[in-house]
Parts: sequence; structure tokens; C-alpha cells
Amino acid sequence: MTATTEETYDVRLRVNGMAYDVTVPARRLLSDALRHDLGLTGTHVGCEHGVCGACTILVDGEPMRACLLLAVAAQEYEITTVEGLTNADGSLGPVQQAFKDCHGLQCGFCTPGFLTTITAGIKENPEPTDDDAREMIAGNLCRCTGYQNIVKAVTRAAEIARDDAPGSAQ
Repeated sequence: MTATTEETYDVRLRVNGMAYDVTVPARRLLSDALRHDLGLTGTHVGCEHGVCGACTILVDGEPMRACLLLAVAAQEYEITTVEGLTNADGSLGPVQQAFKDCHGLQCGFCTPGFLTTITAGIKENPEPTDDDAREMIAGNLCRCTGYQNIVKAVTRAAEIARDDAPGSAQ
């Protein structure tokens, strides 16, 4: 039996404001590159079919499934993982703080996907209703429990983001 070698590519990924040079096989999923090549293990891989949303990251600010994107195709974009959602001073970002405040963490496996999805969602809709929140998170699956605390976290995150916005009267 002979071993075959897979062709590799040098790729520069821009993740959370930093540039990373990695050499990856052509078929390396971005989720695997983030976790295994860059050590950013906050991006979780659930179904590997883009259904569960656990691997959701932000690509140029838009939520995308990292398990459906090849690392070689991602080098044109600014990628934000859950690790990049903290504030510049290292404190929790608005969505992270809201999950803490509202007990939206559950077991935590799906949480990174929810956090990135909601970050993009409240940017698009800074004053979501509960129905807007449910629609915002409809593409993310949590197996632990109902979504009540996550829905509460969406509206709380929007409040925190509005309060943190430059020029807001806190």
C-alpha cells in the first residue's frame, strides 16, 4: 500500500484582527483550520453539514458556517470567531455579557455559534423584539433546553450594545 500526499497551499487568514500564515491541504475546512492550525478552539463543529450552527463565525461581519467554507477560500475575508467578540480591554462583549446575565449558556457547546449569530443580528436590527430574536437564532440548534434564556439574551445584548455605543447617554 502506498501513501499518497495531498497537495498543500500557503494561506494567509485574517482572524480577529491578526494575520496567520498556514499551510493547509486544499480540502481543509475553515473550522478545522481555525481549531487545529490556529488553536482557536472556540469555534465548535457539530453536524459538519451546516445545519446546527455551532461553527458559525463572522466573515466580513456576516454569519457563515465555518464547516462549509474551505480555508483556502477564506483568505480574502476578515474572519471573526467567538474569541474575537470580547471588548478591546478583554472584558465580555455585549452578547457574551448578555448570555451571562440571562443564563443563556446552557452546556456551552452551541454557544459560540449563537454569540456570533446574535452579534451580526443585533448589528442589523439593534432593537429586536422577542419574535425578532427567535427569528435571528432560528438557524442555531441547542439540544440542552428551550430557547427562552437565549431569546432574553438577544434583547439584553441589544440593550448593552446600544448603551455601549459612542454617544449614548448611559
